[in-house]
Amino acid sequence: MKEKVFDKLDANQNKNILIATGLFPPDIGGPATYSKLLLDELPKHNFNVSVLSFGEVRKLPKILRHIFYFFKVLRGGGKADIIFAQDPVSVGLPSMLAAKILRKKFLLKIVGDYAWEQYQNKLQITNYKLQTNLKFKTLEKFQIERSDFITELRRKIERSVAKRASKIIVPSNYLKKIILMWGINEEKISVIYNGLKYNQESGNRETIRALLQFEGKLIISAGRLVQWKGFDTLIKIFPYIKKKFNNAKLIIAGSGPDLGKLQKLIDDKELSNDIALTGALPKEVLLRYIKASDVFVLNTGYEGFSHQLLEVMDVGIPLITTNIGGNPEIIKNGENGLLVGYNDEKELGKSIIKLLSDKKYADKLVLEAKKKVKEFSEERMIKETIKLLKTI
Repeated sequence: MKEKVFDKLDANQNKNILIATGLFPPDIGGPATYSKLLLDELPKHNFNVSVLSFGEVRKLPKILRHIFYFFKVLRGGGKADIIFAQDPVSVGLPSMLAAKILRKKFLLKIVGDYAWEQYQNKLQITNYKLQTNLKFKTLEKFQIERSDFITELRRKIERSVAKRASKIIVPSNYLKKIILMWGINEEKISVIYNGLKYNQESGNRETIRALLQFEGKLIISAGRLVQWKGFDTLIKIFPYIKKKFNNAKLIIAGSGPDLGKLQKLIDDKELSNDIALTGALPKEVLLRYIKASDVFVLNTGYEGFSHQLLEVMDVGIPLITTNIGGNPEIIKNGENGLLVGYNDEKELGKSIIKLLSDKKYADKLVLEAKKKVKEFSEERMIKETIKLLKTI
């Protein structure tokens, strides 16, 4: 997307916002959706908005892309009142430096710990190359333990960028707790939950199942195929599910470095007729698969704030997830879903059986989830964001 120049400002448009984002449509992902929403909605509330996507420089060599992006922010931020970065490193660092030179207010959104994520990716590659299974390190534990030089450099960058921000937006109280561990002043941090455009059309359940030519119990899970998403545990307990429901099937949607490892586990357990790895699916297709299912499971070891859970609640399918990260801020155990321990095979298996066996109970959870999801509307998110922008 080309930079939009601030011109012909209306007298009522008293603040100009430059949004620096790593992703923007046609890119897919949370930052792309969020940035496009701000571009569409903020002008309705007396803001003039421009977006600068990192996609414009992504094809350049690693060091050059950040240098070029810095100069783009420097040029585009000249007439901005606020430079609003959507992550603390890729766009955050060049945006912070440009804001400092231009003497502009710097707003930062943090949806995760970049240093931790890169550390986990490195661990994933090490496990694959050495055929080992180094233990997953929780985000909380990562905050207090030293690591290798590159990881520590990334940690220093993201924390320095955060400390220089006028305000920081996080999508959950859990992530606020993590950012506080960075040594950030609590008064700078605002929790604004990500919004959902609920009541989206996902199709008729019976029609979708007929088109899929599927009969029986269907369990679905989705996400990036990485170690901390716990898909291997879901595969390991599936024979237990099959003993209770012989016609049960499992679909795992998503792509990632663990694809080969998960497929081998499926083959070794002779479950290739019962478990399917679909790869990444377009959002509308994934929602239809979810609509056709009986239970959605997210056995994750890390979740800052899961937009996926909100979508499942909106579609109207009972769900099971872990009492990890921001999940308990969305799901109240036994009220609008079920919470289990991460990789707790026994509790996970029992919970799946419970929801597959007791439709009345599952429907009760769905009804309460439908009510709860309305608390996370896009309108509320925009309203709270505008309120914050007006204080800067």
